[in-house]
Amino acid sequence: MDASAELGSAADNYNSLMSTTDAELLKTAWRNEKAAPEILKFDSDLVQRSRQQLHLMEEMVNDFNSNGVDPLTVSLYQMDLDRTMFLLRSYVRTRLQKIEKYVFHINKTTELWNRLSMQEQRFARRCAGDLTKNLEQSVLSKLPEQYQSHLRQSAASEDDDMVPEPRLDAYVVCRSKRYLGAFQLDDGEEEPINIEADDLYALPYKSIKPLVENGQIDLV
Repeated sequence: MDASAELGSAADNYNSLMSTTDAELLKTAWRNEKAAPEILKFDSDLVQRSRQQLHLMEEMVNDFNSNGVDPLTVSLYQMDLDRTMFLLRSYVRTRLQKIEKYVFHINKTTELWNRLSMQEQRFARRCAGDLTKNLEQSVLSKLPEQYQSHLRQSAASEDDDMVPEPRLDAYVVCRSKRYLGAFQLDDGEEEPINIEADDLYALPYKSIKPLVENGQIDLV
């Protein structure tokens, strides 16, 4: 097979791959993660497919450059590569930032812990250990014994009142993929709202949390 045929085959493979919904799915996962106050379930299958796409895209751009393909064509494929790389990196980085911020809450909450990938769980353990050690050495060891917990204000506290938690009652902007009809918010004090497809709504996250988790509503 000559070089032009190989390039044509690579382009066909690329176009076939990009015709799937993975690019949009990655964008949606990224938006949801950035807008949600709590960490969401890690989409391992989507991330793996996106990495495979990036590998294919990098190979194709390198082949184009090596075979003197029109620079404008190369730049268009490079833009797709850069955009996908940005989305994937930002998705992972946003999750790591949430783990750092809420690490003690995540570590003690089974539901949240199970949302992490194996790599994220290792990061969370290491982060919690390093933070605990630093607090003990720099501050807690110098306080009276009843105030030396990194989880509670004092030994008299019944709950872990020093552990930051995400505000699930925060309002988020969201959009439904389809008509959902009358929807009752958790507080029960307001009249049900009609959720129309593609309309934007500002609602408490905790009220729509199940709809975000099952993919009926996307955050914006």
